[in-house]
Amino acid sequence: MIDSTHWVLSLQCDDRPGIVHAVTGAIATAQGNVTELQQFSSTDTGQFFMRVQVQSGFDRSVFEQAIAPIVRSLDAQWVLDYVGRRRRTLVLASTAGHCLNDLLYRQRAGLAPIAIAKIMANHPDLEDLASFYGIPFEHRAVTPDTKAAFEQAVLDTVAEYDIELVVLARYMQILSPRLCEALAGRAINIHHSFLPGFKGANPYRQAHSRGVKLIGATAHFVTEDLDEGPIIEQNVGRVDHTQPVSQLVAKGQELESRTLSEAVRLYAEHRVFLDGHRTVIFR
Repeated sequence: MIDSTHWVLSLQCDDRPGIVHAVTGAIATAQGNVTELQQFSSTDTGQFFMRVQVQSGFDRSVFEQAIAPIVRSLDAQWVLDYVGRRRRTLVLASTAGHCLNDLLYRQRAGLAPIAIAKIMANHPDLEDLASFYGIPFEHRAVTPDTKAAFEQAVLDTVAEYDIELVVLARYMQILSPRLCEALAGRAINIHHSFLPGFKGANPYRQAHSRGVKLIGATAHFVTEDLDEGPIIEQNVGRVDHTQPVSQLVAKGQELESRTLSEAVRLYAEHRVFLDGHRTVIFR
């Protein structure tokens, strides 16, 4: 639920002394009460990151007037938003429904601060699932000849719905460099954590045949480098020789679903910052 008196400010700038003092001083001057504050100085890039939640009776214009001179003096990238506002989201999917189902359930239960505006898929398999949750569903076959048209439809949807986040919920297609660039910093993908090993089809069967002891999942930003974008969230689970491939798949899907949903939550709550090829996560 949105609280119009509760704000979240996230900012990033070159590190220097006095940033926290300046920001919190401006908040205090505006009669704001800090309810949560996290900060980090990156010795690798010299960047400073800050996320602060503020509660007060003032409206957005008062907050902006108080904080704007500070962020201008810092030459900071900054975002001011309501705490709890649902981020407008587009989901891309294929045939596997576990990640999509988890996102849809969490949205309905109020556990994920997102508003899924539409689901686009290259197969029709998940239309019934989308219909159950009342989410518009669009299916278009993606082939080498139609891929460009599908990706343009994605960009058109992003513009039409003013999409803030695109989630690849086991969308089994490689995005073009053009689409990766257009969605840079606002598209999240999920995959199993066997990479770079066990590429291609049936990774869990390959892992089973090699007797792996740990399986996992990684959620990351989408970049032109396939499955190598900045990591947002990871999870692992232990397996052993007694478990057949079907159990590895089931456990892997649970890990994938949980990992993707957590990455989406962190992003939606303005807790994810890019620091070069890494991320800074305020939990």
